[in-house]
Amino acid sequence: MEDTTIQPLLTPYKLGKFNLSHRIVLAPLTRQRSYNNVPQPHAILYYSQRASKGGLLLAEATGVSDTAQGYPDAPGIWTKEQVEAWKPIVDAVHAKGGIFFCQIWHVGRVSNTGLQPNGQAPISSTDKALTPQLRASEVDIADFSPPRRLRTDEIPQIVNDFRIAARNVMEAGFDGVEIHGAHGYLIEQFLKDQVNDRTDQYGGSLENRCRFALEIVEAVAKEIGADKVGIRLSPYTEFMESVDSDPQALGLYMVEALNKYGILYCHMVEPRIKIGMEVCESPQSLVPMRKAFNGSFIAAGGYGRDDGNDAVAENRADLVAYGRLFLANPDLPRRFELGAPLNKYDRSSFYTSDPVIGYTDYPFLEDNGNA
Repeated sequence: MEDTTIQPLLTPYKLGKFNLSHRIVLAPLTRQRSYNNVPQPHAILYYSQRASKGGLLLAEATGVSDTAQGYPDAPGIWTKEQVEAWKPIVDAVHAKGGIFFCQIWHVGRVSNTGLQPNGQAPISSTDKALTPQLRASEVDIADFSPPRRLRTDEIPQIVNDFRIAARNVMEAGFDGVEIHGAHGYLIEQFLKDQVNDRTDQYGGSLENRCRFALEIVEAVAKEIGADKVGIRLSPYTEFMESVDSDPQALGLYMVEALNKYGILYCHMVEPRIKIGMEVCESPQSLVPMRKAFNGSFIAAGGYGRDDGNDAVAENRADLVAYGRLFLANPDLPRRFELGAPLNKYDRSSFYTSDPVIGYTDYPFLEDNGNA
């Protein structure tokens, strides 16, 4: 029977200095339960439920500064209070034997003045505003304020915000940092040519548009060590009106440029994925980027058990990240191992502020002291 064979997803993998017992990764998932941008004690249970010995977890996107916020109650890591609040969460994951990285981000123009310090305009690569968007909950509409284009001389300060955030991540006890360069947020607002309309050294050519992202990678790698740094990229997605005319060229340029920094991994989103919608297949592929990148490669985007196993077996990825399935199945690796049925996720509870419902109340296969 299929379930008695060892699944590729359940084989060990050496991620740099980290010995992983399986290849199923918790994707970084915004949950909006960090009140006033401070991680809360209920996150201890949420993350520890999904931790396993030798399993890799990626914490939800965490703001690098007070200008980085675009969603209510998303966590940050720019203050001492936030760093201290993360520590017991990290400790709980480590107590289960898990490996824990923190994803750091800046949302850029995906924000409004109500979420910005002193009610100022959000910052971006551009002054082009986003049109109102149906939220991922598919219930209400998000409105975005017109952004202010960053001056050339301001960009080093944003790079430094990422560097300091990475240092704070390590102070909180995490094992490493994932830089969020995907899904239409600030870094991708520089990367993609349908958003970036700059005429300075951060706009125009592919080299110029990638400069900001690579400066952040370099700064973070120098601060904490390249062996503790990953990056998430989504050249093919069009989330938050972030589109590129040649996504494959963008993806290849980035991974080849990343090689010189020697970072631990590149985490890329499949072209088939539609954020907040059903998965749509695409003839495009991450394989060229996987082949060009020298480090470990994580694939994400609408994977299930069987195609995740196929991706590892066919060497299209070293690891596979799971979001919604892991959210609803805290024991996802065990369920995959047994071929057990999966809990269905409830999209309406993805982004509420409730500390339990839709957060830590999804059932385990059996009572093993985690639920």
